Amino acid sequence: MTDAGGASNMGAVLVVGGGISGMTAALEAAEVGKDVFLVEKNPYLGGRVAQLNQYFPKLCPPSCGMEINFKRIKNNRRLRTYTMTTVKSVSGTAGNYEVTLETAPRFVNSNCTACNACVDACPSERANAFNFNMDKTKAIYKAHEMSFPMRYVLDAVACTKCGKCVEACKYSAIELDMQAKTFTLNVASVVWATGWNPYDPTRMENLKFNSSDAVITNMMMERLAAPAGPTGGKILRPGDNKVPESFAFVQCAGSRDENHLEYCSYICCMASMKQITYIRAQYPEAAITVFYIDLRTPGKYEKFREKLMSDPKITFIKGKVADIIAEADGGVTVVAENAVTGEKIKQKVDLAVLATGMEPAAKSMAGIHGVSVDSNGFIVSDADKAMLSAGCAKKASDVVTATQNATAAALKAIQASRR
Repeated sequence: MTDAGGASNMGAVLVVGGGISGMTAALEAAEVGKDVFLVEKNPYLGGRVAQLNQYFPKLCPPSCGMEINFKRIKNNRRLRTYTMTTVKSVSGTAGNYEVTLETAPRFVNSNCTACNACVDACPSERANAFNFNMDKTKAIYKAHEMSFPMRYVLDAVACTKCGKCVEACKYSAIELDMQAKTFTLNVASVVWATGWNPYDPTRMENLKFNSSDAVITNMMMERLAAPAGPTGGKILRPGDNKVPESFAFVQCAGSRDENHLEYCSYICCMASMKQITYIRAQYPEAAITVFYIDLRTPGKYEKFREKLMSDPKITFIKGKVADIIAEADGGVTVVAENAVTGEKIKQKVDLAVLATGMEPAAKSMAGIHGVSVDSNGFIVSDADKAMLSAGCAKKASDVVTATQNATAAALKAIQASRR
């Protein structure tokens, strides 16, 4: 059996998901001599990490680790990448799986030089999902500043097929009649690195996500603080672009709740702590209130938390938020009960940040493609079947833990390919 490019792939490893975990697993396997196929449903590699402003442990931007990985991918002839590609079926047994995949039309071919002429010519717009719909792009667009591959993509729903982008392109890179392509691979093992999605904040009716532009999620905060985000890195209130003078962080928004996510999402406390440093860098005098159930900052992160808790303009209140009320001036009032004193708290702020939890993207995959998931939707590795999970498909985790278990999954995949 050969892949779409004509190369033999018997004994190869398939990695599903091109985020930091998927790239890690794919590179670890390829760099010890295995043939690896890395598939990603989005038009770009990088996953959720690409959407962050900074990440632990060094509080560096995504470019810090992504550029190195992209270079390693480019330089490794044993690793082939397929973006906009999803798994349609898996059949066979460990050591000899046949996987059918489908690549959706990008409508832009490899002639693209990312010159932006097509964007300048395009008259149509679309909501920018990468920035959580806080701004817009043209119907033909570059996914983000570090997009890999560095090639534009056309949103078929937003496109009117006016042809102006075709006329503007000097390189014949745009194909409005491009069709989906289906192909098969024979592989020995599959690593599922399908990542996570932010828990849907609209499902928590008491937190009133849709009631006010002053209620955002933690991932929206990451994009607001990012230099390439919708506000050029300036933390402003969506809607009216007001400079916030006060903030509230609502922890465990959906996590540790039998009606939503039963488990602790692990990263939320540290994510909020990190985002407080974003605020402090821009607004040294802003008042910040953190509503929490428990603060979980394990190991070396304790000192990070202690430093912030010594800030006199940050108030930590142990208590679960019961309600968020939209106010006429564009702000909101956060209502909670202080679990220590029993006092009912009503805190008026300009911007409330919901620390929404991590929901495994594979939750809907239970029982299909030979994948087993636990009661929370995380994929359970089965080394005997050479079906392995990595990163946040395996468990809620930070970047360091995700890359560590991705390396472990790569080792298991290599062992399976030797059978």
